Amino acid sequence: MRRLVLALCLIALPALAAATAGLANPPGPVRDKATFLALVQDRELRIGLYNLSLRVTPDGKITGSALGWGISGNWSWQDGYFCRDIDWSGYVVPFNCQLVEVIDASRLRFTSDKGAGQTASFRLR
Repeated sequence: MRRLVLALCLIALPALAAATAGLANPPGPVRDKATFLALVQDRELRIGLYNLSLRVTPDGKITGSALGWGISGNWSWQDGYFCRDIDWSGYVVPFNCQLVEVIDASRLRFTSDKGAGQTASFRLR
């Protein structure tokens, strides 16, 4: 059994390394605005569980919806963090700066309070 597990690991590790090496943005923190924009340009940020869909545009706008209610807001890049304020159909979500991390080629994680708070993982479409 150990040999089978070892063999599977030896097969999977080179494939994982190759997949990671092929990523334009390897897993880890996003450090600058240009990299962030390259990741989200013309793509949707989605969390299926909440039917949440957002678009973040280069001109500093956020649009979308969650649970059938509209979302609008503004964002900026400040000192290596994605900073935003959002209105969710009349409910104001206060300004917050968030750490952005690449999870893999199709997912980003946002962590509030400059990386010290709650996290949300979005699928890129």
